[in-house]
Amino acid sequence: MTIVLAVVLSLVFLPLGLAKLAAVPFMRRAAAHLGMSVRLYRVVGTLEVAGAAGLLTGLTWTPLGVAAATGLALLMAAAAVVHLRHGDPPPRAVPAAVLAVAALAYAGAAVSLG
Repeated sequence: MTIVLAVVLSLVFLPLGLAKLAAVPFMRRAAAHLGMSVRLYRVVGTLEVAGAAGLLTGLTWTPLGVAAATGLALLMAAAAVVHLRHGDPPPRAVPAAVLAVAALAYAGAAVSLG
């Protein structure tokens, strides 16, 4: 189960993080909508890429995977709050909340199996 969660989460976070780092037009619009500078959005992208790498490395060294998952869960919880604070309808915050829960599920499973 941890392998599947780590791979799926990495396949979600890696392209999103890389798109933020590259400041593709869609991500620039998203940053502007949330009142964030492109520079700050790139920091978020860096955290997402690092989290994805940490999840995959965590398959061989559990503490790093747990730390990466915890960081990603916190990042996604913050993302959900930011969406709601900027007036987005609640369904717009759901993907971030689901990713936070999935990251916590990975962390919990990794700790219990580790």
